[in-house]
Amino acid sequence: MAKSKIKKYRKPLNLNIGMIIFSVIFIYVVICVIMYFQTSHIVRYEVKEGSLAADTIYRGVILRDETVVYAQETGYVNYYAREGERVAKNDLVYIVDETGRLNEELESMNLGENSLSDKELAEFRSEIVNFAHGFEANRYDSIYDFKYSLKNTVLKLAGINMLQSVDELSNAAGVSIMNRSFAPVTGIVAYWTDGYENLTAQDITAQIWEEDETYEKKRMTGNALLAAGDAVYKLSTNENWSVVIPIEPIRGAELQEEGYVKVRFLKNGYESWGATELFTGGDGNTYLQLTFTNSLVTFMTDRFLDIELIVEDETGLKIPVSSIVQKEFFLIPENFVSPGGNNGGDSIVRQYYLDDGTIAQETLETEVYYFDSQSKEYYLDSSILNTGDILYSTDGQETYAVSKRATLIGVYNMNKGYADFKQITILYQNDEYAIVKPNTKYGLSVYDYIALNAESVRDDQFINQK
Repeated sequence: MAKSKIKKYRKPLNLNIGMIIFSVIFIYVVICVIMYFQTSHIVRYEVKEGSLAADTIYRGVILRDETVVYAQETGYVNYYAREGERVAKNDLVYIVDETGRLNEELESMNLGENSLSDKELAEFRSEIVNFAHGFEANRYDSIYDFKYSLKNTVLKLAGINMLQSVDELSNAAGVSIMNRSFAPVTGIVAYWTDGYENLTAQDITAQIWEEDETYEKKRMTGNALLAAGDAVYKLSTNENWSVVIPIEPIRGAELQEEGYVKVRFLKNGYESWGATELFTGGDGNTYLQLTFTNSLVTFMTDRFLDIELIVEDETGLKIPVSSIVQKEFFLIPENFVSPGGNNGGDSIVRQYYLDDGTIAQETLETEVYYFDSQSKEYYLDSSILNTGDILYSTDGQETYAVSKRATLIGVYNMNKGYADFKQITILYQNDEYAIVKPNTKYGLSVYDYIALNAESVRDDQFINQK
């Protein structure tokens, strides 16, 4: 019987159109996603008019001419001059009871009833009012300054009556029971020290403000036992004093240029004009020193002081700080740039060589980005020039070798569909926004579109806007 061959049946290829379409769409979507993440997308920002309210409240450190006076004898100190009082040279400031018998004798002696005069009551009222106006709950330690100030005032008023009977006590005891101490120079008296008495502007660093959190005074009070060589009081010997604040360099430069700035002291609401001086501290940070010629007595118990600078808000074109960029340009003298080229722009005439070595000239259209009216120089794009290029003056009589460079601060304008650098003049700046001068010749105008993130843009890049 003949054997028959069995052939395997092959099914015909059955294409699923739906699967093919789905696969194509899926591949297309994947490619688009990959291209999206690999392509730089530039977000635009519309320039608008605005203002920035500058942070005008600062905490400053007070600098004075201070002389610390040290006790010459050991004993119990009783103050005669009130804190904040001006004393002349050789005026009585305090007395020292070396034996400790003065208080005992005074207690045993009937000094009679005493009432305060109108002048003495006015001293108390003045201290209480100043404290009430300047008190802040977050600065509770100021209560202790107030307490010790009142205590010394009381002791001073009591001392007036006491001194009237001291000679009688000395005669009754048969020996002198106290020593008088007089001011070595003219000044305003203060009964505390803090280690900053010799602080100068050159010593200022940010560490001083860090130490403000743990800042303490060493206070002197009447009837206290002091050893010879201990600080007993100090004198502020100059009516001029100053407050130093940390400040942003741009803002500080503006205030220094003004010369004086109006200051409000938050402690009591008083206002005064301070002379401005900008300097760099030992830590490289920028500080502003405000010098005053009045109100020294008012702040004799303070080392740190909160102040407000009374200045106008800066207004102009408001742009994000992220849009600001620096770009380098060639500086070309004024007489080597011809205004009004074939397309209405500016032009320069450059020297070049033909193939046979002959010198020739060519006119190049260029865009001016800025003109410095002081140096009489134009800022030209470095992409069309090279260092060493020879330019001809507008009258053809002079030549200039291109070499000088400088940078400009600006943004990328997107109005024309590509990245076009525009120079800006910053009036004020904080961490997020800057206020720039409006309507400058080579700058921005309101409603212009700029790149939000300057780092994502290249010169003359065509913009894929969002």
